[in-house]
Amino acid sequence: MKSLLAMALIATVVAAPLSAAADETAGTAVGDRFMTLTRGAAWSPAGEITVGFDTFHPQGMVKIGDDFFVSAVNIIQKPEKYEAPKDGYDRDAGEGEGHLFKIGPDGRMLGDLSLGEGTMYHPGGIDFDGEYLWVPAAEYRPNSHSIIYRVDPKTMQAKKLFTFADHIGGLVHDTATNTLHGVSWGSRRFYAWPLAEDGKPENADAEPAKLRVMNPAQYIDYQDCHSAGASRMLCSGLNTYRTAPDAEPFRLGGMELVDLETGRPVWQLPVEKWAPSGLPMTQNPFFVEAHGDGLRAYFMPDDDRSTIFVFDIAAR
Repeated sequence: MKSLLAMALIATVVAAPLSAAADETAGTAVGDRFMTLTRGAAWSPAGEITVGFDTFHPQGMVKIGDDFFVSAVNIIQKPEKYEAPKDGYDRDAGEGEGHLFKIGPDGRMLGDLSLGEGTMYHPGGIDFDGEYLWVPAAEYRPNSHSIIYRVDPKTMQAKKLFTFADHIGGLVHDTATNTLHGVSWGSRRFYAWPLAEDGKPENADAEPAKLRVMNPAQYIDYQDCHSAGASRMLCSGLNTYRTAPDAEPFRLGGMELVDLETGRPVWQLPVEKWAPSGLPMTQNPFFVEAHGDGLRAYFMPDDDRSTIFVFDIAAR
């Protein structure tokens, strides 16, 4: 049986993509409202959407109108760790396929764009700037290489903009400064590329070490990030903790609002919500939009046969 949310969304006329200015305004509302939330915020379940196909391992998600765009990796052969590092890598490249899915409000697949080249098959977190989707495809290992794509969501056509000598696990386009921001494996490093008029970075040939800013936030690794207006990004992620070396792992999720100019979090919020599978809601991709006087959040924590869980969040 379709959820009430899915049936309501089906009946809604699909909205046109936002302009960059409108997207900036919408993002600013999300960022500002997020800063009113505390651990005492009210989280109200607002529906579930069962995805009707195999999503593999979802990574990034945005919602445009009533449709969802989700990046995912199909891992054909999981990378294996070396006994000792080889050529600067701690594991081999494995094998896989990158996807960008377009999903309707009822969970049906509306499109499937293949992304990546060779060993760079792992799409990461994605962002939408009102006109384009920004999607990285990286090797499935740290300290490696990535391709940066710009995708037209109307045509599902991708343009390869540049390659980069690090694993980029997520992208955010700050339209206020026309700067593309990236996070590394585990979000331990931040990168920034000012963009030219053709969308390509002005500093693409710079050494990665000269572009890095270290992430001072340590308690979660970001899984997906989105522009939140006013040169901020809202990120979602998790980390795994153990009370003893042989204890069962405990996964803690959270969201952070990060100042893109300083790379420092300005508001942090634990997310104490788990899927029926036991995974934190922030295990994989997320998306947040302004709704009523608060926020509406979408999470897709499970691999393969995924469900999009929806919550309305309000300060109290």
